[in-house]
Amino acid sequence: MIAIIDYDMGNLRSLENALDRLGAAYQVTAEPGAIRSADRVILPGVGHAGLAMDNLVERGLPDVIRSLRQPVLGICVGMQVLCRDSEEAPGKPCLGVFDAHVRRFSPAPGCKVPHMGWNELGNLEGKLLKDIASRSYVYFVHSYYAGLCPDTVATCRYGDVLFSAALRYENFYGTQFHPEKSGGIGERILHNFLAL
Repeated sequence: MIAIIDYDMGNLRSLENALDRLGAAYQVTAEPGAIRSADRVILPGVGHAGLAMDNLVERGLPDVIRSLRQPVLGICVGMQVLCRDSEEAPGKPCLGVFDAHVRRFSPAPGCKVPHMGWNELGNLEGKLLKDIASRSYVYFVHSYYAGLCPDTVATCRYGDVLFSAALRYENFYGTQFHPEKSGGIGERILHNFLAL
């Protein structure tokens, strides 16, 4: 059973649809016991990292999440709050699983903020990205990004910025892109997560 953490940070429907297509059993929950006992955990998220952390704290979940030993996947803002901190919430620590600082994109010629749409993956490593070819396209929607760090397992370039498209530390994984909106490539990545 997969626990999808419910903390009021975005529409879960596309993620649920993707898991339904894969035949995966899941429940949407904020109950610490259900999260701890799940085979796998997904921390989705769309919106503001500061609000995401406030909602997790309100539900008593930061220490629960940090203590997990099963595979955990953070998606978009879910990945960002697993990082050390974010420029979107100055002075407010995030969960600190990934050793990365989250920065805001600066507008540049030909590169609007947010970075929205399909873009290429590069420098792929690890089991989450098994059988995914370099330069595969996935779908992004974000104004903030995790910098490169020792936990980076895939990169993406937007303008002059090379950022972490995916992260991994021990049993924790993160994707800045939305695998549930990334067609066959995203479905393969979710399949890989289910096989961890």
